[in-house]
Amino acid sequence: MSRYIFSPKARDDLQEIWCYIAMDNPVAADRLEEDIYAACEKLATQPHLGHSRPDLTSEPILFWKVRSVYLVIYLKKTQPLNIIRILHGARNVSVELD
Repeated sequence: MSRYIFSPKARDDLQEIWCYIAMDNPVAADRLEEDIYAACEKLATQPHLGHSRPDLTSEPILFWKVRSVYLVIYLKKTQPLNIIRILHGARNVSVELD
């Protein structure tokens, strides 16, 4: 059993990110996807690594950056770890979380 799961929105986010990058460079899209999966594995074993963002949401979620641009957003106290969104940092994250 996996130590983390993606919400339906997180799955959609990951697919959208991959498709957008793959239009120009499928190899780069694959590498980023691998980095995101690696980050999720790391967070599943060390969920305390993320940080809260009270300026974006009052929900009990944590954020972890991948490549200094993408945000893995997750619920810390779930088994398996629940990845709720994967967003580019330039997006309006507070709106996306509503």
